[in-house]
Amino acid sequence: MAITKTAPQDSAEPGGTEGDGGGTEGRATEARGNEGREQERRQQEGHEQEGRHLNSPLLLTLVLLTAVMFQDPIRGALAAPVMQSWMTVFVAVMVQALPFLVLGVLLSAAIAVFVPPSFFARALPKRPALAVPVAGAAGAVLPGCECASVPVAGALVRRGVTPAAALAFLLSAPAINPIVLTATAVAFPGNPEMVLARFVASLLVACSMGWLWHRLGRTDWLRPPDRAPYEGQGRGAAFWGSVRHDVTHAGGFLVIGAMAAATLKAVVPAQWLSLAAGNPVLSVLVLAALAVLLSICSEADAFVAASLTQFSLTARLTFLVVGPMIDLKLFAMQAGTFGRAFALRFAPATFALAVVVSALTGTVLL
Repeated sequence: MAITKTAPQDSAEPGGTEGDGGGTEGRATEARGNEGREQERRQQEGHEQEGRHLNSPLLLTLVLLTAVMFQDPIRGALAAPVMQSWMTVFVAVMVQALPFLVLGVLLSAAIAVFVPPSFFARALPKRPALAVPVAGAAGAVLPGCECASVPVAGALVRRGVTPAAALAFLLSAPAINPIVLTATAVAFPGNPEMVLARFVASLLVACSMGWLWHRLGRTDWLRPPDRAPYEGQGRGAAFWGSVRHDVTHAGGFLVIGAMAAATLKAVVPAQWLSLAAGNPVLSVLVLAALAVLLSICSEADAFVAASLTQFSLTARLTFLVVGPMIDLKLFAMQAGTFGRAFALRFAPATFALAVVVSALTGTVLL
């Protein structure tokens, strides 16, 4: 008699489940292995790319070696009268402007780090129409270059300050603070009225743009700004980080501005400058466009403007009013902080109003 054994049905089920679980674990392990290999490959590619990039010491070494190899042609070129004149103007602008630039950056970093944005929220009136002129006038007592005024304005908006007042402070702080006005007085020793004209024109533009935004601005044009990069850090680290950032950026633009001023003074034919400077309207527009392109820090722009002696005081006033309010680096910073929709509307309006107000102020006071 044959006896047949039947395997229990439930005994196969655990085996199947265990097999499925083993397969799932195997796939997960394989996926982790693939991710690890992919990460190692990316890191290796990143190291290879970093190896192909020029770092600062290597670049400096290459420049020095090039200068040594071609020292005779370079010495001959620098001995030319045009280059001597160019170097004289360049060094003069740099030597005069650099102390004010460094002092302005130090004070600006101290205000951005050690003065809490809540202070402004408590000090400003609640009504936007009154908060705008108060915020604009606050720029006269709180030094800050344009590189620092943008993140400070963003912090004000995040802390509940009305955008109109924050924008008025954004425009006035780099234009009428004590460091800028002192630098203007030093750059124009024979024209003290230039200091008053710069103060009046810049404050009028800042307040007018604040009121204009309060009247016509829309909330969807202004993107809520992100946290400032120094928030969450220790005060000492944030202060020196802000100083390094502003000195690097503002110093680079100062070099460009000094080079441009020296080129206009020594290289550009005098007939061209006379043609532009001889027309009152054209001279104002030329220096306004030059201020946007050069993007010089407001603590140093007065010395560049003072070197442009071919142009009238009114045209140079336009250069001093437009530059701290709208230039290439400011447009990029405003777009990054408040959004491109805001910058595309705010920057052209600021430029047009600054040109008109500075021209009218110069006609009256200069």
